[in-house]
Amino acid sequence: MSSLEKIVIEPQTSATACVIWLHGLGDSGAGFAPVVPVLGLPSDHSIRFVFPHAPEQAVTINGGFVMRSWYDIKSMDLHDRADLQGVMASEQAVKQLINEQIAQGISADKIVLAGFSQGGVMSLFTGLRFEQRLAGIMALSCYLPGGEALPEQLAEANRSTPILQHHGEQDDVVPLFAGKMAHDALVAAHYQTTWHTYSMAHSVLPNQLTDIGQWIQQQLK
Repeated sequence: MSSLEKIVIEPQTSATACVIWLHGLGDSGAGFAPVVPVLGLPSDHSIRFVFPHAPEQAVTINGGFVMRSWYDIKSMDLHDRADLQGVMASEQAVKQLINEQIAQGISADKIVLAGFSQGGVMSLFTGLRFEQRLAGIMALSCYLPGGEALPEQLAEANRSTPILQHHGEQDDVVPLFAGKMAHDALVAAHYQTTWHTYSMAHSVLPNQLTDIGQWIQQQLK
């Protein structure tokens, strides 16, 4: 499998940690790359940011229109929304990104896997199943591919990995209850997850990015 195209933002010093940030449906890595200066990180931080581009494919709910997508969205039914074969194919691509960072000398426990919307679905799915412990998993405005069901073949290595879940209270793309359903499933399975809502639609806010920056620093200190 060829590596995903991506935007890489290097720190001013040698990188000792990494955040891999997955975009949402129809977007690209360029959509979130500008957030780095807004996170409020110290000027001497040593975190590399990787913003990959999802492959282009037809999306059923958008009339088969071809766009960047981590998987096909078949319907609005939360229990049958995500094409699981597509999710698992993208999981392999994301795992390759993680392994590329490990090969460059950054240990898995210094890597945060983050994502928004479809990208958040992928960060949760991939992170929960990844066989080495990660520094953290960030899932913004998203859901679980199985609705209230956690993925199969969960990795013991990430049972205690900190998970950050954010959701907009006025989200009309991924309803708040979808994110809460994922949160409740994680809590029931005793994962270390933090849930926070914001007065927003399907988006991110400046004050939210500040909160995210603080969380990233805490996981990668």
